[in-house]
Amino acid sequence: MTCVLMLGSGPSVTEAANWPRAPFDAILAINNAHAVRPDWTHHIYPWDFPADRRPTPRAGQQTITQDDFVPAQNAFGGFVYAGGTMAFTAAYWALHALKPSVIAAFGCDMHYPKGQTHFYGAGTADPLRPDITLQSLEAKSARLMILAAMEGCAMVNLSFGPSRLIFPRMARERAAHARPMPFDIRLADAALKREDALGYHVPSGRYWEEAHRFDPAELRRIDMLWLSAARMGLAATA
Repeated sequence: MTCVLMLGSGPSVTEAANWPRAPFDAILAINNAHAVRPDWTHHIYPWDFPADRRPTPRAGQQTITQDDFVPAQNAFGGFVYAGGTMAFTAAYWALHALKPSVIAAFGCDMHYPKGQTHFYGAGTADPLRPDITLQSLEAKSARLMILAAMEGCAMVNLSFGPSRLIFPRMARERAAHARPMPFDIRLADAALKREDALGYHVPSGRYWEEAHRFDPAELRRIDMLWLSAARMGLAATA
């Protein structure tokens, strides 16, 4: 059983600096979030992350680059369907490589009010850029939550502020006890079959170089299937 703490760059992430290590077996820091805790176990960043912001790994620490996360993302359908932003990419890598029972996100809310947007000040709101793979952040989080559940992994959000993630909220102390959320398997299966039929796969991961062949309307329909699958599963247990 592996409980992974996944840290993003939201302003609230600094709260995690003084958290006890338990109940987390691994700490996955995205981009600048490695600065929040020196005891991270994995640091993940894209090819264009500035070299002067990359920490030097110590014993027991590992850096994750595109050579690692592109194959992992492809194993779950690829960037076009999963969403081309690092919070989703990091989670899919963790699912593939660490086989966790829980991934607990903190500082990954993709909520950008005026003023301080990141724990280090004002940063670029990467998930809000014009991108065909990110038409609905909520739908992409629904897809991730359902595919994780299929792998026996619970996705939870340790933040209690505004969030674009639809993961259930949970206190840090209870994270290791989380269980995968229910979902509508019929709708999830329909979404996967439609993804396969469209064939919007880009093995290199550089999906923006082939954006001309992706239909935004088709991707919106798939997004709605994932959202419906997640919401109907939750409604069935209410």
